[in-house]
Amino acid sequence: MLRRLLVAAALTGSVLVAPLALAPASAATIQVSEASAACTYGRSGNHWNCITPGAYCPKAAHYRYGYAKVTNRRYKCSIYSNGAWRWKRV
Repeated sequence: MLRRLLVAAALTGSVLVAPLALAPASAATIQVSEASAACTYGRSGNHWNCITPGAYCPKAAHYRYGYAKVTNRRYKCSIYSNGAWRWKRV
């Protein structure tokens, strides 16, 4: 029983230490994550910024356009056959 506890503790400790042993992130990865973090979802005039493609869209966005937070592609808040309103690629 004690042996199982020691093995479990060792495995748990190695899982917690492993992420620290990884190499630091590259500058490109940091820039992408900073750009994504700076993007805030919301209405900007007649369109929406930082939308997530395929996600539900609010009532105020129905039939309006939005731009994806990662790809900056254009999407439209459209109704699907099941009655759900989602951001769909234009």
